[in-house]
Amino acid sequence: MSTRGINFLDQWIANNVPETAKADVISVDELTHKLIAAAKALGIKRIEIDEEVDRLYRTIIDAIVHFDPGVPE
Repeated sequence: MSTRGINFLDQWIANNVPETAKADVISVDELTHKLIAAAKALGIKRIEIDEEVDRLYRTIIDAIVHFDPGVPE
């Protein structure tokens, strides 16, 4: 279990998933690649994030669909 991974994911989603993001395959794929690149730049391995969520793709879609500014999920 990686607290660092889930904390990064939560913070990244809050700061990088815009209110206007679309829940289509291309948009979610682009956000996923950006998230993984940002994590790698900080030395956070994808496994640290993957072990905290069922599916990263699904997590990003959920963040888009259930967007609520200022309220962490």
